[in-house]
Amino acid sequence: MGHTVEKIGGTSISNTDAVLANILIADRKGDDLYNRIFVVSAYAGITNHLLEHKKTGEPGVYALFASASALEASAWLDALAKLQAEMLRINADRFGDGPDRRTADEFILARIEDARSALTDLQRLCAHGHFRLDTQLGVVREMLASMGEAHSAHNLTLELKARGVNARFVDLTAWEDKRALSLDERIADAFAGVDVTRELPIVTGFAQRKDGLMKEFGRGYSEVVFSRIGVITGASEAIIHKEFHLSSADPKLVGENAVRKIGRTNYDVADQLANLGMEAIHPRAARGLRHANIPLIVKNTFEPEDRGTSICGDFVSETPRVEIIAGMKGVTALELLEQDMVGVKGYDAGILEVLTRHKVRIVSKASNANTITHHLDANPKQVKRVIAELEERFPNAAISTQKVAIVAAIGSDLNVPGLTSRATVALGEAGVEVLGMQQLSRRVDIQFTVAEDDYAAAVTALHRRLVEEEASLARPMRSAA
Repeated sequence: MGHTVEKIGGTSISNTDAVLANILIADRKGDDLYNRIFVVSAYAGITNHLLEHKKTGEPGVYALFASASALEASAWLDALAKLQAEMLRINADRFGDGPDRRTADEFILARIEDARSALTDLQRLCAHGHFRLDTQLGVVREMLASMGEAHSAHNLTLELKARGVNARFVDLTAWEDKRALSLDERIADAFAGVDVTRELPIVTGFAQRKDGLMKEFGRGYSEVVFSRIGVITGASEAIIHKEFHLSSADPKLVGENAVRKIGRTNYDVADQLANLGMEAIHPRAARGLRHANIPLIVKNTFEPEDRGTSICGDFVSETPRVEIIAGMKGVTALELLEQDMVGVKGYDAGILEVLTRHKVRIVSKASNANTITHHLDANPKQVKRVIAELEERFPNAAISTQKVAIVAAIGSDLNVPGLTSRATVALGEAGVEVLGMQQLSRRVDIQFTVAEDDYAAAVTALHRRLVEEEASLARPMRSAA
């Protein structure tokens, strides 16, 4: 089959013992250890310390540095010291007092000191009026982010070597490389001397490229790097190891015994999940694999014998069905009402222009004769700025916002008779008011807009009616004894 490219997520790599036992080594010996490339994310929580907390927004080193005033200049230094202590704690946990502990500590301490010196010099330079800090923040963010993946990948390489595996640390962060390369050039250059049949490459999930990575891909960069490695090296499969199966719903909401592993689906379904913030894989990463005709497998780190869920381009469920109930909370419904809108062009384009300028992500959109509603994934500051500009641009319009949740039934083929009515009835019986609904003719998803407080009830009700009950009806009846 050739080699595979495999990604180990942050939560999984934080349980390195399970990763070694279930994935990297298990019962493999000799040549069976190779013909695999592993892309490693930072240990769980480290990127939050380096940048900012992904969910709460609590500032990390980057956020404190970016917003530091003269009086707060030391705040990011304190955060960097705490980060250093946490990284060294992880090293102590992984290596004890063995010789590899010293190697691991020296590696990460050198990077932290380089970062500290660079940021101190930049802060000092930008204290002068001729230099602007904001022009360098993108580079600062990438430099800091790269340290997390370098730490985990370097550690994992040391651990594998200690177990007799010919592991090779492949550092794509270009920490001391001054060449300006594209992402594909960076990957091709790094793998030019790698023999995957005799070496086990452990690759940083961050890669430096000349036009920056995070500006375009945000914190989904590691999946994009993983995808491009698969494409450039000609992998036969791309495998993502997560701490859970790709399941029919969030088991924390509907119960672990109620969810079902999806098993097989297509990239279209993966795109719908990504749109709702529940990424099986970053949509840009999926695009590369899809175009190269490389199937993606999502596996559970802790159930290595299970094949997981296969995602490919041409799969369509043999029986039309709902495969997953997914959604997102914290969505802002931005509604623009203008009575004179009917028959007048320019409203759609004008709103989109404003949203694009303020870098607001649109989850979905609905409109009628005089109203256009956008469901946005945006923070309060972005929304406030958008409203101010729209009010100036459309002075006769009434603009309102409210926080909502979107819950969707998703599947590769939703041509199920009566599906929409059954879903609506299920929500009604659960006491969930439907604030809006959207269904396109392609029949890949049905989206329901509900109050934020009704999110969990909506997911549970739809899963019970459209997944659990349907699966029960599909089971063959036992014959009488």
